[in-house]
Amino acid sequence: MPSWVIDRYGSNEVLRFTRDMTFPIIHFPNEVIIRVHAASLNPIDLSMRSGYGATALNMKRDPLKLKTDETEFPLTLGRDVSGVIMECGLAVSYFKPGDEVWAAIPPWKQGTLSEFVVASGNEVSFKPKCLSHTEAAALPYVGLTAWSAVNQVGGLNQSNCRGKRVLILGASGGVGTFAVQLMKAWDAHVTAVCSHDANTLVKRLGADDVIDYKSGNLEEQLKTLPLFDFILDNVGGSTEKWALDLLKKWSGATYVTLVTPFLINMDKLGVADGMLQTGVTVGSKTLKHLLKGVHYRWAFFMPSGPSLDEIAELVDSGKIQPVIDEVFSFSEVPKAFLKLEGGHARGKTVINVIS
Repeated sequence: MPSWVIDRYGSNEVLRFTRDMTFPIIHFPNEVIIRVHAASLNPIDLSMRSGYGATALNMKRDPLKLKTDETEFPLTLGRDVSGVIMECGLAVSYFKPGDEVWAAIPPWKQGTLSEFVVASGNEVSFKPKCLSHTEAAALPYVGLTAWSAVNQVGGLNQSNCRGKRVLILGASGGVGTFAVQLMKAWDAHVTAVCSHDANTLVKRLGADDVIDYKSGNLEEQLKTLPLFDFILDNVGGSTEKWALDLLKKWSGATYVTLVTPFLINMDKLGVADGMLQTGVTVGSKTLKHLLKGVHYRWAFFMPSGPSLDEIAELVDSGKIQPVIDEVFSFSEVPKAFLKLEGGHARGKTVINVIS
């Protein structure tokens, strides 16, 4: 089948188009095969192209080291898919061939820059009725990443968010634009941090206050505002050194970051030492900030069909919309990677697999 693959890690020249990629096979009774109508790119695709996380992902792909060739190549990138069910495993009763679905495929599986992809049934959800495949492909990975950070790690939901003050650092990217809309759908007060040229977009998505991080010292600008109940950090780096001081103390306020050293530690130190170092790091930071009266958490993307069901309801009710920066044809995948690599995206880079 047609697919974009890599045979080694590197920069954009490692991307290769082939018409001879092996057709996916249902190995487990809970799996489905999806014909991909549209996919999209995420920063993790750039990172994986360069080899980021290879140690951990290869362990997940083959935990018992049963494969004799010990290689993940040829590897197909791409996490988001919107398409149509083509075949179902024997244990799949919720879907049938012909159903329009969307999903975010975990990074240890073959990706979606391909004509067909296999997914577990519990990773798949019915596509929102109000969206085209192109629009739908922009949401699953960023939506589930934000959902994991805000709901599953941060403990926020529709019933406890009203009036809470939420700060979103890096609000104009894929995860940020989704998080702004989700928090507003749940009636929170949202302060969004982005660059000036994204100001109009982020305000249109519902942010109450928009701070331009280029207009002066960001820390000082934020210190002039009332303290926050929740902070979502999509930026990392130096922000972690001061952002937790912006939280209300001893009130259950929580800082959640999506920028963690987990996969980097495993790449550098190996599986065992990397996991140990990661545990020590998160444990010490959690205790340090707990003693100061705030909660410190890490969050990661988690595939979940049921969570996508809830997101689809919000989309169909008009509370969340996809934010698309640019759409490319399937033949333009390398160009799409270069676009993403250039940074400063306003929403998602989408690939139409079927024109």
